[in-house]
Parts: sequence; structure tokens; C-alpha cells
Amino acid sequence: MLTLFDTHAHFPSELGRESSDFPPFELEFMAVGGSQELNASALAASTPYKALGYDRDQFDSDRAPIDYANISAVGEIGLDYHYSPETRTRQIALFEEQLQLACDLGKPVVVHTREADDDTLGCLRNVRARGIIHSFTGGPDFCRSLLDLGFMISYSGIVTFRAADNVRETARFVPDDRILTETDSPYLAPVPLRGKPNRPEYVYHVAKFLADLRGTSLEAFAAITVRNARHTLCSSQS
Repeated sequence: MLTLFDTHAHFPSELGRESSDFPPFELEFMAVGGSQELNASALAASTPYKALGYDRDQFDSDRAPIDYANISAVGEIGLDYHYSPETRTRQIALFEEQLQLACDLGKPVVVHTREADDDTLGCLRNVRARGIIHSFTGGPDFCRSLLDLGFMISYSGIVTFRAADNVRETARFVPDDRILTETDSPYLAPVPLRGKPNRPEYVYHVAKFLADLRGTSLEAFAAITVRNARHTLCSSQS
């Protein structure tokens, strides 16, 4: 049976499957934190793949210590200047702190970046972590710079949106061994499900769209992305 991997979901699989218009498949997914609340829900999810950390808006919050034993990655972490560019300095400080933590632990990172290309690259060059750029929304130059730094590029339902030509351009040239799929549930439901709460099983639509875009079969593309996800995440668990 076909297997797909959602590398980024913010709610547990216990919600179960709903009736869908796509064929059955095996689903693996990573539950992702980013705040105390999201970290707790990720820990409660019934998956061996979990990412815990403190994201860009958590610089003034209480940040409980995290036990990273058996945790796959540090995340999500990163920078977002869309709503709060005035917090840039504090976001960068927290981001670099989390990047250094991941390096010290030998764990990959799960990076959020929005309207912060230059600072994201600066931080990733200052602290040479490895890992995943999640829900990539940038253009070709940014993508190539991230690939040069060794990062995996993960695509969410945004790649299916009508206005995302820049994202689709990058999805055509990311190498087979560097591409991943995700949903970012419960956000960013892909076409044809825009406007609905997103669910990990909707990664089917992301994978099918990307396979068609790259001129390959869904089965071949799924095998590539599952292998990439397992390699990126399993090698870090201890």
C-alpha cells in the first residue's frame, strides 16, 4: 500500500480519518510543537516522530525545560516578520538559542521563516544546524541558498494555491533527496480543500500535486519523500 509522510502537523492522529475522495494509504507524521501548549499536544500524539521547541513568538513566554530524549527534532523555531517586525532582535536571539540547542543535542531543526529571508540565512550561517525548512514559501534564490546550507525543503498545501508560482518554481528543481511533504495541520488545507480545517491525511493532495508538477508518479514521489523524512528524523533519535 502507498505510504505518505506528513512532516509537520499540530494536532494528534487520535482525531482519526474522515471519509475522503482519495484512495487508502498508510500515513506517518511528525507532531510538532513550538510553545508549551503545542509541545504538550505533540507529546500526546500517537506517533514516534515528535518535534519540540520554542517558536518566534515565545521570547517573552515561560519556557519549561524540555526532555529531548527520544525526540526527533527541535521545533518549530524560526523568524516571522509579517505581523511583528518590531520584535526582530528578540526573535533572532531566541532562534539562535534554539539552533545552538539543536547542535548541542545532535538533533535536526524544524524552521519557520516568513518575510525574514536575510535574517534566516544569517542565523543559519552563524549556527550551523541541520534540518527542515517547513512550509516553504520563498523564491528560487532563497531556496538555493537553503539547499547550499544543507537543508531539506518541505512543501505544504501552499504549493497548490493559485498565487504560489514562486513556490512551484522551487518545487521543480529541489533535488529528490532534499524534498519533503507536510500539511501544517490544522492550517493551510490544500486545493481542493481550501477553507476546511487541515488534517494530516490531506498530505495526499500535496504529494499528488508535487508528483504531477515534477513529472513523476505518486508512488515514486511518495517513496522518495518517506525515505527522506525517515532519514532526517530517525537518525537523530536517541
